[in-house]
Amino acid sequence: MRSRFKYAAMTKLLGPALILAFCLSQAFRDVYLGHVFQGIDFFAIILLAFVLSTVIFGIVSVALDRAEFTRLRQHWKTVLAMNLTTAIAWICYFFALTHLEPAIVNTIHSGMAPLVVIGLGACGARLAKHQDIGPVEGGAYAGIALSLIGLWWVVLSGRSGTPIADLATPIAALALLLVSGTSITVSLLYSKRLHDHDFGANVISAVRYPLIIVAAAGVEAFRGLPQGLGGFGDLAILASAATLLIVLPLFALQLGIARTAPLTGQTIRALGPVFVFALEQFDRRLTYSAPVLICVLAYSAFGVIGNIAHGWRAE
Repeated sequence: MRSRFKYAAMTKLLGPALILAFCLSQAFRDVYLGHVFQGIDFFAIILLAFVLSTVIFGIVSVALDRAEFTRLRQHWKTVLAMNLTTAIAWICYFFALTHLEPAIVNTIHSGMAPLVVIGLGACGARLAKHQDIGPVEGGAYAGIALSLIGLWWVVLSGRSGTPIADLATPIAALALLLVSGTSITVSLLYSKRLHDHDFGANVISAVRYPLIIVAAAGVEAFRGLPQGLGGFGDLAILASAATLLIVLPLFALQLGIARTAPLTGQTIRALGPVFVFALEQFDRRLTYSAPVLICVLAYSAFGVIGNIAHGWRAE
Protein backbone atom coordinates (compact mmCIF):
# COMPACT_ATOMS: atom_id res chain seq x y z
CA MET A 1 0.00 0.00 0.00
CA ARG A 2 2.81 2.38 0.91
CA SER A 3 4.70 1.68 -2.31
CA ARG A 4 1.50 2.31 -4.31
CA PHE A 5 1.07 5.66 -2.54
CA LYS A 6 4.67 6.64 -3.30
CA TYR A 7 4.19 5.72 -6.96
CA ALA A 8 1.01 7.82 -7.18
CA ALA A 9 2.80 10.76 -5.55
CA MET A 10 5.73 10.49 -7.97
CA THR A 11 3.35 10.30 -10.93
CA LYS A 12 1.56 13.43 -9.71
CA LEU A 13 4.86 15.30 -9.44
CA LEU A 14 6.12 14.18 -12.86
CA GLY A 15 4.17 16.82 -14.81
CA PRO A 16 5.32 19.82 -12.75
CA ALA A 17 8.87 18.43 -12.78
CA LEU A 18 8.84 18.26 -16.58
CA ILE A 19 7.58 21.85 -16.86
CA LEU A 20 10.24 23.01 -14.37
CA ALA A 21 12.89 21.18 -16.40
CA PHE A 22 11.65 23.00 -19.50
CA CYS A 23 11.92 26.39 -17.75
CA LEU A 24 15.46 25.65 -16.60
CA SER A 25 16.44 24.44 -20.07
CA GLN A 26 15.03 27.68 -21.53
CA ALA A 27 17.57 29.59 -19.48
CA PHE A 28 20.47 27.52 -20.82
CA ARG A 29 19.02 27.63 -24.34
CA ASP A 30 18.60 31.39 -24.51
CA VAL A 31 21.90 32.30 -22.87
CA TYR A 32 23.87 29.73 -24.87
CA LEU A 33 22.23 30.52 -28.21
CA GLY A 34 22.38 34.25 -27.58
CA HIS A 35 26.15 33.81 -27.40
CA VAL A 36 26.33 31.42 -30.38
CA PHE A 37 24.27 33.71 -32.61
CA GLN A 38 27.00 36.34 -32.43
CA GLY A 39 29.10 34.15 -34.73
CA ILE A 40 26.72 31.70 -36.45
CA ASP A 41 23.62 32.36 -38.53
CA PHE A 42 20.57 31.34 -36.51
CA PHE A 43 18.97 29.70 -39.56
CA ALA A 44 21.70 27.03 -39.31
CA ILE A 45 20.63 26.31 -35.73
CA ILE A 46 16.99 26.17 -36.81
CA LEU A 47 17.86 23.66 -39.51
CA LEU A 48 19.85 21.45 -37.12
CA ALA A 49 17.34 21.53 -34.29
CA PHE A 50 14.13 20.96 -36.16
CA VAL A 51 15.42 18.43 -38.67
CA LEU A 52 16.57 16.36 -35.69
CA SER A 53 13.22 16.84 -33.96
CA THR A 54 11.24 15.81 -37.03
CA VAL A 55 13.39 12.74 -37.68
CA ILE A 56 13.47 11.57 -34.05
CA PHE A 57 9.77 11.95 -33.35
CA GLY A 58 8.81 10.78 -36.83
CA ILE A 59 10.62 7.47 -36.24
CA VAL A 60 9.09 7.13 -32.76
CA SER A 61 5.58 7.89 -34.04
CA VAL A 62 5.82 5.40 -36.91
CA ALA A 63 7.12 2.74 -34.54
CA LEU A 64 4.39 3.30 -31.94
CA ASP A 65 1.29 4.14 -33.99
CA ARG A 66 1.57 4.58 -37.73
CA ALA A 67 -2.20 4.97 -38.04
CA GLU A 68 -2.01 8.42 -36.41
CA PHE A 69 -0.32 9.80 -39.53
CA THR A 70 -3.23 8.53 -41.63
CA ARG A 71 -5.72 10.25 -39.34
CA LEU A 72 -3.81 13.50 -39.65
CA ARG A 73 -5.03 13.89 -43.24
CA GLN A 74 -8.42 14.86 -41.85
CA HIS A 75 -6.78 17.72 -39.93
CA TRP A 76 -4.38 19.02 -42.56
CA LYS A 77 -5.59 22.62 -42.19
CA THR A 78 -4.79 22.55 -38.47
CA VAL A 79 -1.38 21.01 -39.15
CA LEU A 80 -0.62 23.65 -41.80
CA ALA A 81 -1.69 26.49 -39.50
CA MET A 82 0.41 25.05 -36.68
CA ASN A 83 3.43 24.84 -39.02
CA LEU A 84 3.02 28.42 -40.23
CA THR A 85 2.63 29.95 -36.79
CA THR A 86 5.48 27.84 -35.39
CA ALA A 87 7.82 28.94 -38.19
CA ILE A 88 6.97 32.62 -37.73
CA ALA A 89 7.40 32.35 -33.95
CA TRP A 90 10.84 30.73 -33.93
CA ILE A 91 12.33 32.86 -36.72
CA CYS A 92 11.21 36.07 -35.00
CA TYR A 93 12.35 34.79 -31.60
CA PHE A 94 15.84 33.84 -32.75
CA PHE A 95 16.28 37.15 -34.56
CA ALA A 96 15.46 38.98 -31.32
CA LEU A 97 17.77 36.69 -29.35
CA THR A 98 20.61 37.68 -31.67
CA HIS A 99 20.25 41.38 -30.79
CA LEU A 100 18.69 41.65 -27.32
CA GLU A 101 19.38 40.46 -23.79
CA PRO A 102 18.06 36.87 -23.31
CA ALA A 103 15.96 37.71 -20.23
CA ILE A 104 14.21 40.51 -22.13
CA VAL A 105 13.55 38.25 -25.11
CA ASN A 106 12.18 35.45 -22.94
CA THR A 107 9.97 37.74 -20.86
CA ILE A 108 8.31 39.58 -23.74
CA HIS A 109 7.86 36.36 -25.72
CA SER A 110 6.32 34.56 -22.72
CA GLY A 111 4.30 37.56 -21.56
CA MET A 112 2.39 37.76 -24.82
CA ALA A 113 0.75 34.36 -24.21
CA PRO A 114 -1.85 35.29 -21.57
CA LEU A 115 -2.58 38.61 -23.30
CA VAL A 116 -3.12 36.88 -26.64
CA VAL A 117 -5.39 34.20 -25.16
CA ILE A 118 -7.52 36.82 -23.41
CA GLY A 119 -7.64 38.94 -26.56
CA LEU A 120 -8.66 36.01 -28.78
CA GLY A 121 -11.33 34.97 -26.30
CA ALA A 122 -12.71 38.51 -26.12
CA CYS A 123 -12.89 38.67 -29.92
CA GLY A 124 -14.80 35.39 -30.04
CA ALA A 125 -12.07 33.44 -31.85
CA ARG A 126 -12.82 29.72 -32.03
CA LEU A 127 -9.30 28.79 -30.94
CA ALA A 128 -9.64 30.33 -27.48
CA LYS A 129 -12.65 30.11 -25.19
CA HIS A 130 -14.09 33.34 -23.85
CA GLN A 131 -13.28 33.76 -20.16
CA ASP A 132 -14.77 36.11 -17.64
CA ILE A 133 -11.97 37.98 -15.87
CA GLY A 134 -12.20 38.96 -12.23
CA PRO A 135 -10.74 42.23 -10.89
CA VAL A 136 -7.61 40.58 -9.49
CA GLU A 137 -6.95 38.76 -12.76
CA GLY A 138 -7.56 41.94 -14.73
CA GLY A 139 -5.08 43.79 -12.55
CA ALA A 140 -2.54 41.00 -13.01
CA TYR A 141 -2.88 41.08 -16.80
CA ALA A 142 -2.52 44.86 -16.75
CA GLY A 143 0.62 44.40 -14.65
CA ILE A 144 2.02 41.93 -17.19
CA ALA A 145 1.37 44.41 -19.99
CA LEU A 146 3.06 47.22 -18.03
CA SER A 147 6.10 45.03 -17.32
CA LEU A 148 6.47 44.36 -21.06
CA ILE A 149 6.15 48.08 -21.82
CA GLY A 150 8.77 48.66 -19.14
CA LEU A 151 11.17 46.32 -20.95
CA TRP A 152 10.66 48.29 -24.17
CA TRP A 153 11.62 51.44 -22.28
CA VAL A 154 14.66 49.71 -20.74
CA VAL A 155 15.96 48.65 -24.14
CA LEU A 156 15.30 51.88 -26.01
CA SER A 157 16.75 54.03 -23.22
CA GLY A 158 19.98 52.01 -23.23
CA ARG A 159 19.51 50.57 -19.72
CA SER A 160 19.58 46.88 -20.66
CA GLY A 161 22.55 44.56 -20.25
CA THR A 162 23.26 44.70 -23.99
CA PRO A 163 24.68 47.91 -25.48
CA ILE A 164 22.92 49.23 -28.60
CA ALA A 165 24.59 51.06 -31.46
CA ASP A 166 21.42 52.24 -33.16
CA LEU A 167 17.70 52.21 -32.45
CA ALA A 168 16.50 50.56 -35.66
CA THR A 169 17.69 47.05 -34.83
CA PRO A 170 16.35 46.86 -31.24
CA ILE A 171 13.02 48.36 -32.33
CA ALA A 172 12.74 45.70 -35.02
CA ALA A 173 13.71 42.97 -32.52
CA LEU A 174 11.17 44.19 -29.96
CA ALA A 175 8.42 44.34 -32.57
CA LEU A 176 9.24 40.83 -33.78
CA LEU A 177 9.00 39.57 -30.20
CA LEU A 178 5.37 40.67 -30.15
CA VAL A 179 4.90 38.64 -33.32
CA SER A 180 6.77 35.61 -31.92
CA GLY A 181 4.81 35.59 -28.67
CA THR A 182 1.52 35.88 -30.53
CA SER A 183 2.44 33.23 -33.10
CA ILE A 184 3.69 30.63 -30.61
CA THR A 185 0.54 31.06 -28.53
CA VAL A 186 -1.66 30.46 -31.56
CA SER A 187 0.55 27.51 -32.53
CA LEU A 188 0.08 25.94 -29.11
CA LEU A 189 -3.68 26.43 -29.38
CA TYR A 190 -3.64 24.57 -32.69
CA SER A 191 -1.56 21.76 -31.15
CA LYS A 192 -4.06 21.60 -28.28
CA ARG A 193 -6.80 21.13 -30.87
CA LEU A 194 -4.88 18.10 -32.17
CA HIS A 195 -4.46 16.81 -28.61
CA ASP A 196 -8.23 17.11 -28.19
CA HIS A 197 -8.59 14.79 -31.20
CA ASP A 198 -6.42 12.21 -29.39
CA PHE A 199 -3.16 12.81 -31.23
CA GLY A 200 -0.11 12.15 -29.06
CA ALA A 201 2.83 14.44 -28.36
CA ASN A 202 5.09 12.27 -30.55
CA VAL A 203 3.15 12.71 -33.78
CA ILE A 204 2.49 16.42 -33.11
CA SER A 205 6.23 16.99 -32.62
CA ALA A 206 6.92 15.08 -35.83
CA VAL A 207 4.64 17.27 -38.00
CA ARG A 208 5.09 20.67 -36.32
CA TYR A 209 8.32 21.80 -38.04
CA PRO A 210 8.46 20.88 -41.77
CA LEU A 211 7.64 24.44 -42.90
CA ILE A 212 10.34 26.07 -40.79
CA ILE A 213 12.82 23.44 -42.03
CA VAL A 214 12.01 24.32 -45.64
CA ALA A 215 12.34 28.05 -44.89
CA ALA A 216 15.69 27.63 -43.10
CA ALA A 217 17.03 25.33 -45.83
CA GLY A 218 16.04 27.87 -48.47
CA VAL A 219 17.85 30.68 -46.63
CA GLU A 220 20.99 28.59 -46.13
CA ALA A 221 20.97 27.46 -49.77
CA PHE A 222 20.73 31.08 -50.89
CA ARG A 223 23.46 32.32 -48.54
CA GLY A 224 25.79 29.35 -48.89
CA LEU A 225 27.36 27.37 -46.06
CA PRO A 226 26.91 29.02 -42.64
CA GLN A 227 29.86 31.03 -41.39
CA GLY A 228 31.46 30.36 -38.04
CA LEU A 229 31.54 26.56 -38.14
CA GLY A 230 35.07 25.27 -37.79
CA GLY A 231 34.37 21.74 -38.99
CA PHE A 232 32.64 18.52 -38.07
CA GLY A 233 33.46 18.98 -34.38
CA ASP A 234 31.61 22.30 -34.19
CA LEU A 235 28.70 20.82 -36.11
CA ALA A 236 28.47 17.87 -33.70
CA ILE A 237 28.52 20.21 -30.69
CA LEU A 238 25.77 22.39 -32.14
CA ALA A 239 23.66 19.35 -33.07
CA SER A 240 23.98 17.99 -29.53
CA ALA A 241 23.16 21.39 -28.02
CA ALA A 242 20.16 21.80 -30.32
CA THR A 243 18.82 18.40 -29.27
CA LEU A 244 19.38 18.93 -25.54
CA LEU A 245 18.26 22.57 -25.35
CA ILE A 246 15.51 22.80 -27.98
CA VAL A 247 14.17 19.43 -29.13
CA LEU A 248 13.91 17.46 -25.88
CA PRO A 249 12.68 20.36 -23.69
CA LEU A 250 9.83 21.15 -26.11
CA PHE A 251 8.76 17.52 -25.95
CA ALA A 252 9.05 17.56 -22.14
CA LEU A 253 6.83 20.65 -22.06
CA GLN A 254 4.10 18.92 -24.06
CA LEU A 255 4.24 15.89 -21.76
CA GLY A 256 4.29 18.09 -18.67
CA ILE A 257 1.27 20.17 -19.72
CA ALA A 258 -0.72 16.98 -20.34
CA ARG A 259 0.05 15.77 -16.79
CA THR A 260 -0.30 19.03 -14.87
CA ALA A 261 -3.20 21.18 -13.77
CA PRO A 262 -3.27 24.40 -15.85
CA LEU A 263 -2.86 26.58 -12.74
CA THR A 264 0.28 24.75 -11.63
CA GLY A 265 1.78 24.66 -15.11
CA GLN A 266 1.22 28.34 -15.88
CA THR A 267 2.53 29.37 -12.46
CA ILE A 268 5.77 27.44 -12.98
CA ARG A 269 6.21 28.84 -16.49
CA ALA A 270 5.75 32.40 -15.19
CA LEU A 271 9.03 31.93 -13.31
CA GLY A 272 10.97 31.03 -16.46
CA PRO A 273 12.37 34.54 -17.19
CA VAL A 274 13.78 34.71 -13.64
CA PHE A 275 15.89 31.62 -14.39
CA VAL A 276 17.09 33.20 -17.63
CA PHE A 277 18.12 36.42 -15.89
CA ALA A 278 19.98 34.49 -13.17
CA LEU A 279 21.93 32.39 -15.67
CA GLU A 280 22.83 35.25 -18.00
CA GLN A 281 24.86 36.85 -15.20
CA PHE A 282 27.56 34.33 -16.14
CA ASP A 283 27.67 35.61 -19.74
CA ARG A 284 30.54 38.07 -20.08
CA ARG A 285 28.85 39.76 -23.05
CA LEU A 286 26.18 41.12 -20.76
CA THR A 287 26.24 43.51 -17.84
CA TYR A 288 23.95 43.47 -14.81
CA SER A 289 20.87 45.65 -15.27
CA ALA A 290 18.66 46.44 -12.27
CA PRO A 291 15.81 47.81 -14.47
CA VAL A 292 15.68 44.51 -16.39
CA LEU A 293 15.56 42.55 -13.12
CA ILE A 294 12.73 44.74 -11.80
CA CYS A 295 10.65 44.22 -14.96
CA VAL A 296 11.33 40.47 -15.01
CA LEU A 297 10.35 40.07 -11.35
CA ALA A 298 7.24 42.19 -11.92
CA TYR A 299 6.21 40.02 -14.87
CA SER A 300 6.71 36.80 -12.88
CA ALA A 301 4.88 38.15 -9.83
CA PHE A 302 1.90 39.33 -11.87
CA GLY A 303 1.89 36.03 -13.77
CA VAL A 304 1.75 34.01 -10.56
CA ILE A 305 -0.93 36.28 -9.03
CA GLY A 306 -3.07 36.08 -12.18
CA ASN A 307 -2.89 32.29 -12.32
CA ILE A 308 -3.69 31.87 -8.64
CA ALA A 309 -6.64 34.27 -8.90
CA HIS A 310 -7.93 32.44 -11.95
CA GLY A 311 -7.63 29.09 -10.16
CA TRP A 312 -9.48 30.31 -7.07
CA ARG A 313 -12.26 31.85 -9.13
CA ALA A 314 -12.63 28.69 -11.24
CA GLU A 315 -12.99 26.57 -8.09
